Amino acid sequence: MARAEQIKALFRAYAGNEDAQFISVALQVAAEEARRGHSKLAAELRELIETARAPAAPRARARTLPLVQPRGELAELLTAHYPQQHLKQMVLSAEVEQKLQRVLREQRQHERLIGHGLSARRKLLLVGPPGTGKTLTAAVLATELKLPLFTARFDSLITKFMGESASKLRLVFEALKSTRGVYLFDEFDSLGLQRGSQHDVAEMRRTLNMFLQLIEQDASDSVIVAATNHGASLDSALFRRFDDVIRYTAPDDLQIEELLRNRLTLMAPPNMSYAGLVAHARGLAHSDIVRACEDAIKDSVLEEQDQVSEQSVVLHLKERAASQLHQ
Repeated sequence: MARAEQIKALFRAYAGNEDAQFISVALQVAAEEARRGHSKLAAELRELIETARAPAAPRARARTLPLVQPRGELAELLTAHYPQQHLKQMVLSAEVEQKLQRVLREQRQHERLIGHGLSARRKLLLVGPPGTGKTLTAAVLATELKLPLFTARFDSLITKFMGESASKLRLVFEALKSTRGVYLFDEFDSLGLQRGSQHDVAEMRRTLNMFLQLIEQDASDSVIVAATNHGASLDSALFRRFDDVIRYTAPDDLQIEELLRNRLTLMAPPNMSYAGLVAHARGLAHSDIVRACEDAIKDSVLEEQDQVSEQSVVLHLKERAASQLHQ
């Protein structure tokens, strides 16, 4: 029968609404049963898997269709969806996880806090290098709080016409009041550059001033998440408008090993040297490590290998490191 790790992976994939991962693990279970001589069971499993792959079985898609979608002019400014990522799926530093748990705890009991004249944390600034989990954090908060995730589209929000950007931004903040959700302002540095910097222009300055006013005046029940890769370039006045500033960093050795184990365990050989892999992954962001593991797993699948090759993982980690040097 399937190994305990495979069973747990199936449950994680189902709970996380990850169809591709669910099918991948199920195929591994079928292949293992075939190797053990259980040909009938293996055939039945493969038949069930093929049925699940068919368009007539949209189990996950049906329950992830957004119930709330922006309309009219808002449709050009916000995108909405219902993510399925959970906090337990993230690999974080103890400090970041503690801060996120604090936000979730206060949000889940926000009515109790209001009863005592207090307000829950809901205006968050996430600062850190690319690929360290900032955008994913917004999705996780939406999932854990059972709220829609609205992402601001800066390509539509920021225009060159006087006053138009501020007007559109005001429209977004009106949506915060009418529809409770998690509102993500990703790549926030495009809006929040220091006033007076060499990149500053009059319209951007007006838009930033409007944002400062709106976020300070906002008293909605929505959660505001601003994420940036360039915290040092943000206007200092912005930091005072947020309830909490959460700083993300590249993973340390323990986090790297956890990321590797999470992605490779099902197909890793018994003698897999995670310590050796950690040495090649130092300095890489979370997303780079995950993608390197996924690329190595793809290699093993395409080559019809039952186990992932340690050399393949090292190769893809080195490729990710090299691509960083050329950025």
